[in-house]
Amino acid sequence: MSTEPTSPPPPPQLIHGSLIPALPDDLAIHCIALLPRAAHPTLALVSRALHALLCHHPEPLLAARRALRLSDSHIILSLRPPSSASLLFFLLLPHPGWPPLPLPSPPVAVSPSSSVATDGSRLFLIGGSVAGVPAASVQILDPRARSWSIGPRLSSTREFAAGVAHSGVLYVAGGCVPSSPFWAEALDLSTSDAKWKTVASPIHLREKWMHGCASLAGKVLAVADRGGLAYDPATPPAEAWAPVSPVLDMGWKGRAAVVQGILYSYDYLGQVKGYDPDTDSWSTVEGLERELPRFLCGATLANVGGLLYLVWEGKWKGKVKEEMRSMVVIEWAGIEVTTAEEGRLRGKVISRDTVLFPGVPKGSTITHCIALDL
Repeated sequence: MSTEPTSPPPPPQLIHGSLIPALPDDLAIHCIALLPRAAHPTLALVSRALHALLCHHPEPLLAARRALRLSDSHIILSLRPPSSASLLFFLLLPHPGWPPLPLPSPPVAVSPSSSVATDGSRLFLIGGSVAGVPAASVQILDPRARSWSIGPRLSSTREFAAGVAHSGVLYVAGGCVPSSPFWAEALDLSTSDAKWKTVASPIHLREKWMHGCASLAGKVLAVADRGGLAYDPATPPAEAWAPVSPVLDMGWKGRAAVVQGILYSYDYLGQVKGYDPDTDSWSTVEGLERELPRFLCGATLANVGGLLYLVWEGKWKGKVKEEMRSMVVIEWAGIEVTTAEEGRLRGKVISRDTVLFPGVPKGSTITHCIALDL
């Protein structure tokens, strides 16, 4: 009995995707999400499709990383163009070679007198002014979805307020007349339908304009024109507010960041210093003199994954194209700080980059800089 020869079965049909040709795009995104974010700048150079995913439309990738419970620290930066009162927001991955990712503008175009805070994954844009009129708005940015939402309105309009998230609660103080019954208030971030609640405070300690705010050693710290304030949520209301120590007040007059329990700022000589609440003392961060410029103004600080990051308005050096000279340049440096003998602080720059912001004119200034995890 003869049998007809059988031909081999046809090879399985390959499913071609735009990211990785042999894989469908959803599986390719899953694979890319497993890579460390430090590899993404190089990966973005492989193809136009990968560049679009990583640099322009990262929402599917960020969603995949969230599902895999992976996260990396990013920097949210807002810039104010010289001819506009509205803010431009960008997402920066703190690895050299990574371009800035533009973020949508907030629904309410508030001024740089607004304040920002983060709960680790969302940014809260608090108060500010619209056409010169103080606002009571709270706008919430979800960088993963690149979208804004409107949060509960403040009980009082505010400009230049202190705002910080501490133990799952968003605290806001100042930015309004000191006699306001709502000078300080708090919002529970654990529930979606929470409302602002007044935080009682002694009127003789209140200031109008606040220049900085931080969460340090279990307390909320805020610095004003004349002295700073410390609020301890764990103590009875009558004892919760107190002036900060004179040592802290003399060394902290504006932008600052807390890293590993030390509050960092820079003084009027442009030196980066760290404040240790255990010893109530400031120490200059040594070893940065030759690696960084002297920050007299315009620099911001952030805690990025346990490292101290400085971000400042830079300048082009050497020969560059004429059209590039018309755009704003931002420089940043990642610093590892260690404690040496006798409590001395020593810093080492472990990464640094110069970032060009296409379409943002020269003369734009940094208004907000804050780190969160994505």
